[in-house]
Amino acid sequence: MCITKVWHMTEALLILVGVLLAMTIGAAVEYYRQLSRTKREYEKARDAVEDIVLSFNRQFRREAEKLELFAYRTEATTSKTDRTVNRIEEVEKKLQLLETRFGTVLENRDVLPARMDEIYKKLRDTVASQETLTAKISSIEEQTRQFLPVPETRVQAAIPIKREKALAPLTDTELSVLEMLALEGPKTAPYIKERIKLSREHTARLMKKLYEKGYLERNNGKIPFKYSVKKEMENILKKAESEAA
Repeated sequence: MCITKVWHMTEALLILVGVLLAMTIGAAVEYYRQLSRTKREYEKARDAVEDIVLSFNRQFRREAEKLELFAYRTEATTSKTDRTVNRIEEVEKKLQLLETRFGTVLENRDVLPARMDEIYKKLRDTVASQETLTAKISSIEEQTRQFLPVPETRVQAAIPIKREKALAPLTDTELSVLEMLALEGPKTAPYIKERIKLSREHTARLMKKLYEKGYLERNNGKIPFKYSVKKEMENILKKAESEAA
């Protein structure tokens, strides 16, 4: 009777141990499954985190490059700004100088018209005086021609001496100007300057000398003045050419 109870108790214990062992194995298997799933999820999460980190690093590098480029452009802009500021300062100085000069001009603007009128009046008086003087000289020359000896032989005898005296003081350039005017007619000083290839000042002095010495006539009715050879000088030059031929 006792043996049977023991046996039944042993069977119950074995069954209980078996059930507990089965439950333990099942729990272990389930835990392993959970652990494997967690590991896979962790690996997925780790890969995702690594991708995020890599993406963040690339984005960070791009932003760093942009920042460096921005810093470089900012530095270049600052340099240009400094140069611009210097130029503006120079322009301001020039403007101040112009303002000073303009102020001086404004102060003298009431005086300038009076001076211009005075200069214009003097110029008109000078032109009028020159015209009067030219008319007088022409009249004197006409009167002189009326009193010149008429006989042909006497004139022919006197011309060589007069020609030598008239042409002796002249330089080659002055003589070429007289010959050009005798052949081509009246010309202005700028035209003569281009022909003889001298400076404007040199040409002006040359024409003034020839005019004051009585070799040329000058038409003062229009600026620039026109110069022409006097009739007496033209005859001398023509006779000099014919003799040379």
